[in-house]
Amino acid sequence: MPKVRQDAWSHEDDLLLAETVLRHIREGSTQLKAFDEVGDVLNRTSAACGFRWNAEVRQKYEQAVELAKKQRKEKKREEAKQQPAFSPAPSKKPESIPAYTYIEKEPEPVYADAPVQSGPEEGSIDFDQVIHFLKDLQRTAYSGQTNTEQVAYLEGENERLAKENEELNRKLESMADDYQSMIQIMDRARKMVMFDDQEGYKPQFRMEKNGNLENVAR
Repeated sequence: MPKVRQDAWSHEDDLLLAETVLRHIREGSTQLKAFDEVGDVLNRTSAACGFRWNAEVRQKYEQAVELAKKQRKEKKREEAKQQPAFSPAPSKKPESIPAYTYIEKEPEPVYADAPVQSGPEEGSIDFDQVIHFLKDLQRTAYSGQTNTEQVAYLEGENERLAKENEELNRKLESMADDYQSMIQIMDRARKMVMFDDQEGYKPQFRMEKNGNLENVAR
C-alpha cells in the first residue's frame, strides 16, 4: 500500500518521532531504523521522517540525545562485563622430543647500512586509519540520506504548489464570470437610461434578489 504524504506535522507526531529515535539510540540501533518505524506508524516515508528530525525536532532534544548516547555506552559496558573472559586452552607439552630437533637459529648479521624496520608491517592497518575510514563512510551515508530527504521534500513542495496553482486558476475563472455578469448588468442599465431619456423622464432602479437592476415604474 503506497504511503500518502501529509504536509502538516502535529505536536504528537513530533513527540512520537523524538521518543522513537531516542529509544533506538539507547538500544544501540540506528536512526534509519527509527525513521522506518515512525514512517510505518504515521504513514509517511522514511526520508520525510528523517528530514523532519534533522530540520525541526533534533535541535529541541540535543540534551536528550547526548543522554541517550551515554546510556548506550553504559549498556554496552555492562554487557561486556557480563560476558565470560576468554581463556585460551592450555597447550599440551610434547611428551618426548628428540634433542636434535631443538636447534637454536643463529642470529642474522646486522649491517650498518641496512634499513631499520619500525612500526607495523606492510599490509597492516593502523587503528587510526580504521577510525578515519569509518568516519568517512558515515559522512558519505549521511550525505546520501540528506539528498534523498531533500528530493522528497522538494517533490512534496512541487505537489503543493501545483494544487495552489490549480485553485487560483479556478478562482480566476470565477472572477471572470462575475466580471462578465457585471458588465452585462451595466450595459442593460445604460440602455434603459438612454431609452428613458428619450421619453423625457429620469428612471429609477432597484436591485433584485438575484443581483440584476430593475426599473421602478413611475
